[in-house]
Amino acid sequence: MAGEPLTGAAPAGEPLIGVLALQGDVREHTAALTATGARPVPVRTPEELAAVDGLVLPGGESTTISKLARLFGLLEPLRAAVADGLPVYGTCAGMILLADKILDPRAGQETIGGIDMIVRRNAFGRQNESFEAPVPVAGVEGPPVDGVFIRAPWAESTGAGVEVLATYEGRPVAVRQGTALATAFHPELTGDHRVHALFTAMVRARSGGGSR
Repeated sequence: MAGEPLTGAAPAGEPLIGVLALQGDVREHTAALTATGARPVPVRTPEELAAVDGLVLPGGESTTISKLARLFGLLEPLRAAVADGLPVYGTCAGMILLADKILDPRAGQETIGGIDMIVRRNAFGRQNESFEAPVPVAGVEGPPVDGVFIRAPWAESTGAGVEVLATYEGRPVAVRQGTALATAFHPELTGDHRVHALFTAMVRARSGGGSR
């Protein structure tokens, strides 16, 4: 399998994990990361980005987040950091931002990239078609994760280096490539922190166990 070995349990250490705090469900990710033993901090500037061991790209509105990242001078530093191997986890809109390509982009929409995939926005329907479903995720021990899908994307196609960790109705909804992880659903909204624990383990493995 590509990347580091997958596990839902992280070794000791308190990595500093940023949450991109331009728009979206920042508070929920902060709580989930805290529960895994990480030290979450908001990231709004290139200087704050440079200080973290890993980064979460939260759900929200992907076009708005990309435009704000450009406005705050963060888009190019984000691209450089992810390309340099900074561990990053994107949920829903964050999954779109991590895609190398969007199938149906809106005008002015940009991505950070980092995962060799093409995503389809709003693939499962609009807001009023949101739903929950059990999703088995490779590397997450125990029962399936409760997948909360809200205007969720899916991966229309993935490159050879991308590991598909979960599918729903045959569509990839959780993927990993190296130090980049993405889910179409929102584990931060469920109280189940196993996916965040998986990401925290990835950050610890990359940073050597603790914060810089």
